[in-house]
Parts: sequence; C-alpha cells; structure tokens
Amino acid sequence: MKTNTKTYVVLGLFIVAFALPSTAQTRKRTTTKTTVSRTVTKTPGRVSSKKVVYRTPTKKVISVRTVPNRTVVRHNGQDYYYSNNRYYTASRGRYIAIAPKVGFRIRTLPSNSVRINYNNHVYFNVAGTFYQQTNAQYEVVEPEIGTLVYELPDGYEKVTIDGLTYYEYANILYEKVQVDGSRAYEVVGIIDME
Repeated sequence: MKTNTKTYVVLGLFIVAFALPSTAQTRKRTTTKTTVSRTVTKTPGRVSSKKVVYRTPTKKVISVRTVPNRTVVRHNGQDYYYSNNRYYTASRGRYIAIAPKVGFRIRTLPSNSVRINYNNHVYFNVAGTFYQQTNAQYEVVEPEIGTLVYELPDGYEKVTIDGLTYYEYANILYEKVQVDGSRAYEVVGIIDME
C-alpha cells in the first residue's frame, strides 16, 4: 500500500509539473523606451537676443589678477586665455572669466568631460560648453536642438521668452524635462546676439 501511494504521489507531481506553464525557458522580449515629459510646450529654436528677458538684469562680473598655467587661444584675431577648464579675456589689467565662443579649440579635453551622443553626433560637454573632435583638437560648437544634459552648468541664468521660462548658459537655451522619471535639461534653442 505504501508503494502504491508513493507511485500515485510521484505520478501526480509529474502531471502537475508538465501541466503548469514553465517560465524557465521562455524569453520575454523587452524594449526600453525613453519617455520625455515637458513642462513648456513651445520650443524657441534660434531666438533674437532682443526677445530674451533675464530675471537678473545685471550680472556680477568677477575678475582675477592672474591666470596661472594659462594657454593662449587665438580666436578671430583676439587672444583669450584658457586655464583650469575656464576661458578668460584681458580687461584693464585683469582677467574676466567668459563663456567660450564657438570656434575655440583646445588640444585635450578636461578630465570632467561628459560624452553625449545625439542624432549621430558625438559631443563632449564640459561645464556647459559643447565640443566636437576636429582632427587632433576639440572645437567649441553649438549643440543640436534636442540634445539632453542631466546637469546645468554653474552660472546659468533663468530667462523669459514670450512669457515662458528657460535656462540659459553661453547663449544656449535649456528646458527642464523628465526623462524616464529623472530630471534632465533639453537644448531647445540658441540666442543670436544682435
């Protein structure tokens, strides 16, 4: 009787094991979809500087007396100075930190550069400055609209264009967005200086 019970129990287990669906060998295909949510619905593209209203009308200019270990960068016939991941211009015997202009070139990227791939373009972002590799150098460029960054650079400013708020640094306009539940900033426009 004990052997018959064991046989029925074992047979019952086999039948249950084969009857239940097995997930060990099935593969579910999953695709990751990036979702971007916006708070502002208009994207400005290229904007005249006359349409931009800064929240703080005057910005405090900080100058230094010397720029240590500087490299001279010549751009459009004018000398600029590059040191410690910053660009400077000479003014009245002092040096003022500036945002680099499009076209500036450096030989090596700083160690804190972040690689960004967008729309078949490779950018390197260093504190809000976008570079692309050109031959053996890295040139400051305007990023393509739609490029995402996850941090705004130090020194950004809030601006208003047609009643909508954006973030600006080095004439690049950013909009706050949510990417897969994380905060990010999308390049939505470039300010044309007039």
